[in-house]
Amino acid sequence: MLSTITPASGRLLISEPFMNDPNFKRAVILLAEHSEEGTLGYVLNQPSEYKLSDVLPDVAYSELPVYVGGPVANNTLHFIHRCPDKIEGGAEIWDGIYWGGSFEQVKELVNSYQLNESEIRFFAGYSGWTPGQLDEEITGDTWIVANKFDPDMVFSSDEHNLWREVVINLGQRYAHIANFPENPMLN
Repeated sequence: MLSTITPASGRLLISEPFMNDPNFKRAVILLAEHSEEGTLGYVLNQPSEYKLSDVLPDVAYSELPVYVGGPVANNTLHFIHRCPDKIEGGAEIWDGIYWGGSFEQVKELVNSYQLNESEIRFFAGYSGWTPGQLDEEITGDTWIVANKFDPDMVFSSDEHNLWREVVINLGQRYAHIANFPENPMLN
């Protein structure tokens, strides 16, 4: 069960291959927080149609993509990064991966072309669970928890193959599901 994992953030959730919820179809979610108050994370492999300059008027130009972090509060902007030397105030949630920090610094760095896709990822909204909800879903085999993963996967630009890559990386026990068709009726 997830609640027995310490630290509770910085884990990946991988949706089971036939999940019907379109928000989480073949989703890979980075957990940023898991506590008695609930759980918060970001879908890593669901790009939106927007670039950062589309959603932030004070960013003059930016081709940095904005991902759909989840179905909750999709009118909010969040970010994770791996450059604490450039962005102050972020909380380390996994080996070299930071959540949040000085948004003013981020805007300055983006406007001066000092950040790239391999360093930062932006999300519109987030994925959230009430206390105990995620633990129940994990017990019901809706999610697979990855306690170990390569941090480079989080910033992968190949979001279309990320789910498969993460599943294969889990080892023999799960590797076979990586080849399941998205629609079992087509098998």
